[in-house]
Amino acid sequence: MPEPGSGASAPTAPGLTVGVRRLVYDGTVLFENMRFRLEGALWTCLLGPSGVGKTSLLRLIAGLAPGALVVTDDGRGLEGRVALMAQQDLLLPWLPVIENVILGYRLRGTTRAERRRLRDQARELLARVGLERHAEALPAALSGGMRQRAALARTLMEDRPIVLMDEPFSALDAITRHRLQELAAGLLAGRTVLLVTHNPLEALRLGHRLYVLSGRPATPRGPLLPKGPPPRDPADQALLALEAELLRELTRSAALLEEAS
Repeated sequence: MPEPGSGASAPTAPGLTVGVRRLVYDGTVLFENMRFRLEGALWTCLLGPSGVGKTSLLRLIAGLAPGALVVTDDGRGLEGRVALMAQQDLLLPWLPVIENVILGYRLRGTTRAERRRLRDQARELLARVGLERHAEALPAALSGGMRQRAALARTLMEDRPIVLMDEPFSALDAITRHRLQELAAGLLAGRTVLLVTHNPLEALRLGHRLYVLSGRPATPRGPLLPKGPPPRDPADQALLALEAELLRELTRSAALLEEAS
């Protein structure tokens, strides 16, 4: 298998159409007759106030919750084609970092000989995220930001054409966040990516298509289409103007959610 994230081993990344007839959570209707589109081989970023349903939509797409019809452009199912990075790092505390990075392969019954080869690739990824000296450490020895970097390495290691990420950079300091945004943009180029984030500038740096989830039941508003290939310069004046526009839309979304509560 080529380097994870190189795109050489992954099939063409399909687009997805997601339909949700009705989803009720704790007595609240989150979605009703909702349709959402992920364009193939592009980054789609989803923003919105806390509680509007961003993570619920991601979980529906990932198949972790029932209630959605997900249709791929190529007509194939999603099994074996999706990598998920949740808000929590979900590292197994009894396994060293490097074994957590190749955990998916272990669970799928990869032979020990194959895992030895995969560990070499995992070490390369850990070096890319700044954790090469912590490959043999247990998760308890890592800070929150380091654990999140390990979870990102595990997601990249899966080398899947469809990648779903829920606040993958939230626990990182500003410099590390900036660097890993660039790393993810490079290694996941050509994949169909859904990034859930609360950070407008992060979405504008990385996304090809941006949506704000708004209302109750929630509806994705957009898309907003930043110009130029990601990762974009966060100091670009055109990008900062779009950030102001996006913040206005997020403020509107938060107000609608408060009115419906």
